[in-house]
Amino acid sequence: MPKSRPSHLFAVCALASISLVWAGGFPAAKFSLQAGLSVGALLSLRFAIGTAGLGLLMLLLKVPMRRRDALDGLWLGLVLATLFWLQTDGLRFTTTSKSGFITGLYVIFTPMVALLFGDRLRPSHALGALVAATGLALLVREPGTAWGGWNRGDSETLLAAVLCGFHIVMTSHFSRRSSGWVLAFMQVAVTCGISLVVTLCLPAPFGFQGAGAALAKSGTWVALLFMGLLATTLAFYVQSTYQARLGATESAIIFSSEPVWTAALAMSGWVPGIREHLSPIQLAGGGLILAATLVAELGPRLLKRLSPAESEEAIG
Repeated sequence: MPKSRPSHLFAVCALASISLVWAGGFPAAKFSLQAGLSVGALLSLRFAIGTAGLGLLMLLLKVPMRRRDALDGLWLGLVLATLFWLQTDGLRFTTTSKSGFITGLYVIFTPMVALLFGDRLRPSHALGALVAATGLALLVREPGTAWGGWNRGDSETLLAAVLCGFHIVMTSHFSRRSSGWVLAFMQVAVTCGISLVVTLCLPAPFGFQGAGAALAKSGTWVALLFMGLLATTLAFYVQSTYQARLGATESAIIFSSEPVWTAALAMSGWVPGIREHLSPIQLAGGGLILAATLVAELGPRLLKRLSPAESEEAIG
């Protein structure tokens, strides 16, 4: 029992760290699209870099690839490719902050999908999901605009959020029986392959036609390397390995801090040409999301610590 606590804490910290890395992927992707890369070219290059990074590490570490591990990774890759195409294409029509917020709605969809897969839902996780959902509603809202400012990009991002829920639940199940290295490599390689084939078949300007000029611009390769090495190679390995120690809903709530980091990065002007602003109501929504993470993570531990004390009082 004592050994499980540090491993669980480390898993929580690891997933929280990659949520910050993934948050940086939103402005990096927006920057690449504004530089002239098409959605297909961006995804092909990003996941090609990620595949190369993971493949090299697997060769150096001599990681074996079992058939079941590869099949699990294949299924994850099909879901991942679809959600990334929807999410990245949505960035052409919506803001960086809003894309991050809507993607964060997977905190609602993940428990629903988990129930379909037969998982148990803890009360603290359900409460955390509800608090996070309220925060996300405040974050997305744009007063004074038709339909709250909802557009095509928001709809595509919402569909991506649903698929994120499936991806998180599937990762939780597969990572308990398959190698994290193989799961990460296979899903990234599948996404790269699908993106490459689709992009080669697309007419201008949706294929690779403008990629040369975009790659010649300052900062494009920096954004691609960040997305490929950190937000893909590192992040998917960490998720595929450490999510096995957490439940799907718990993982989703930890990941729900991602839109808050996304908004912070977009507002800070960290990426050249991208600087966005949030209203006080939207900032309050961000605070609720962080509160939801604390409720889900600290709630059960506080109850466990209080229970013995309550029992002693009852005996006395």
